[in-house]
Amino acid sequence: MTSFDSSPTLTAWRTLLAIAVVFVMLATTGWTAVRHQRSDEPRTVALASWAKGSIGGRALPPADAQPHRLAHFFATLTAAQQVRLADKYPLVVGNLNGAPVTLRYRANRLALAQAGTVEERRAHDSRLSAEGRAEAVRRLDRFRSMLDRDRHFLAFDPSGRGHAAEVFGDLDRAERVSVVVPGVDTNLLTLERTGTKTNAAPVGMAKSLYAAERTAGPGVRTAVIAWADYTAPAGIGMDAALGNLAQRGAVRLDALVGALPGRTPVSLFCHSYGSVLCGVAASGLPARVTDIAVAGSPGMRADNAGALHTRANVWAMRDHDDWIADVPNLEFAGLGHGADPVDPDFGARIAAAGDAIGHSGYFEPGTESLGNFAAIGVGTYGSVTCARADTGCHERISGNETV
Repeated sequence: MTSFDSSPTLTAWRTLLAIAVVFVMLATTGWTAVRHQRSDEPRTVALASWAKGSIGGRALPPADAQPHRLAHFFATLTAAQQVRLADKYPLVVGNLNGAPVTLRYRANRLALAQAGTVEERRAHDSRLSAEGRAEAVRRLDRFRSMLDRDRHFLAFDPSGRGHAAEVFGDLDRAERVSVVVPGVDTNLLTLERTGTKTNAAPVGMAKSLYAAERTAGPGVRTAVIAWADYTAPAGIGMDAALGNLAQRGAVRLDALVGALPGRTPVSLFCHSYGSVLCGVAASGLPARVTDIAVAGSPGMRADNAGALHTRANVWAMRDHDDWIADVPNLEFAGLGHGADPVDPDFGARIAAAGDAIGHSGYFEPGTESLGNFAAIGVGTYGSVTCARADTGCHERISGNETV
């Protein structure tokens, strides 16, 4: 499940918020579902090995070095040396902002295969509980799916609930790039779905947007990233009502965007709690981010669009039957996410959601909401349908229109 599929009652939300105030001091001093990675987690082990490694007699740069420094380092290596590093340290190279995109794809494919081998052993490990073995089977199935031909991952980490980012389109040659930022309950097991709700999961959202953008701008080379590379809240709870995880995720989102190849415009499409993250990240995003579009938002941790401190166009939409409208828009001692982005006083450009299907249906093919997202993604702003509350949502817009 990605971003609540069912509607909690308004009473439940208010009760949660009231009770949560009692715990605010604990929450704002670090009480959260996030746990530090154990020393035996695969990526932790890989990072420790990388820190001691070398290539061609040269020490390897810190894995957390600035993307431009990492890009320069890889540019000085031969193709064979790059491959050698990817094959030896796949969980590091596959997640290095600044490493060549195709090299990251290679590294993550190898890391996925290795993670699958680990889960296959766990699935038959009699020392694990039945529940533990069942989870191993679910993770193994997910990794096998991710290894399908023509799938490309810009990030992958099996530690804990896991992170990943999948790319649709040619990221190196794209003229416009879109990043889908999903909400609560995002992890490796909820990365994608089968059945009738495929477009409610991060991969389904991104695939749907990519197809719609190709229709909206057939002459525009686009790429879309399903960005599930942060620790999201697990269901309704303290983490969903606080901004701690959004703040941590914002650092990762800023790093991703800052390391994308080329200088092409980037648009962010942020759903539910993902919009909280995008609001926190907004001020640190590079100038190439031309649009931040939120849907089903509980707030962006800002009183108004100006308080986001971004030059990007800020868009907002909400379907008429989205239960998120019942969530109180407040912020008290760090609790809650602030003003409603679809309130005209907030100052966002309000796009029509049309026939979106509830809280998780903004990316359904054929919906007005997806059509508006696609128009924003390819830069055909004049094609965006404005909501009645903002009939001039595409007027006086920054950036050049792409046709």
